[in-house]
Parts: sequence; C-alpha cells; structure tokens
Amino acid sequence: MKDSTVKGLSFGLTSGIITTLGMMVGLNAGTGSTIVVLGGILTIAIADAFSDALGIHISEEAENQHTQKDIWRATIATFLSKLIFALTFVAPVLLFELSRAVTVSIIWGILVLTLISYLMAKDQKVNPAKVIFEHLLIAVAVIFITKLLGDFIAIYFK
Repeated sequence: MKDSTVKGLSFGLTSGIITTLGMMVGLNAGTGSTIVVLGGILTIAIADAFSDALGIHISEEAENQHTQKDIWRATIATFLSKLIFALTFVAPVLLFELSRAVTVSIIWGILVLTLISYLMAKDQKVNPAKVIFEHLLIAVAVIFITKLLGDFIAIYFK
C-alpha cells in the first residue's frame, strides 16, 4: 500500500477513534441523551471527516514533496477511514442503553487503537508496548478530560 494511503488511513482511524470517543463521553456526561450523542456521532462522521481530509490535503501540499496523486490518496484515505470508522460507533448507541453503549464504544475504540499502534510499531521495528502505552495514554486522557467537561457542563449549564 502506498505511503500516502497508509498515512491517510492511520490518521483517519486514529482521529475517528479519539474525536468520536471524546465527543460521545462528553455529550453523554453533559446530557445523558441518546439523540444528542447519536447526532454528535453523525456530525463528527461527516464534518470532521471532511475537515481532517482537508487538513491532510493542505499539510501534504505544504510539504511540497508529494505528487498530486499521492496527495489525493492521503486525502481520500483520511476522509473514508474517518467517516466509516466514526459511523461504527452508531451501532452500540442503537443497540444498547446509552451508558452501556459508551462503554462498548470505549472498548471498541481502545481495541482498534491498540491494533493500529501494534501494526505501526512492528512496521517501524520499535517496541510495540511503548507505542501502545503512549497512544492509549493519550486516548484515556481525552476520555477523562471530556468526561470532566461533560460533568461540568451538566452541573453549571442545565
């Protein structure tokens, strides 16, 4: 697979996991509303997928080291991976009570992030445990901070 495609896929998947989980946890804590969380997922899947794809596109152009074909590969891979992966979080929300759906989504996101981190570390011939720990630490920090933010909003703005 071309480097530009791998770059777009890894960025889109990682962003899809972190952004969607953070939004879900924060909205759940702040509102406890299934419809709000579902709306957030759909918004992230569409608007943030376009935003991230444009960000990768501009970043790749700014490096001035890539062909137009490679730039568009990274752009499309970012968009599709972010869109499709963010949409996978819809299923738990439709299948479970909201707090359980958020827990299932966190587990799902952590599993996929672990797999991405492992594959990347193996490809780069570095210690997978260190890479996985670093990436999961960031994910847990995002989840924790957005939970606190959602709690704060629920207390002070309801």
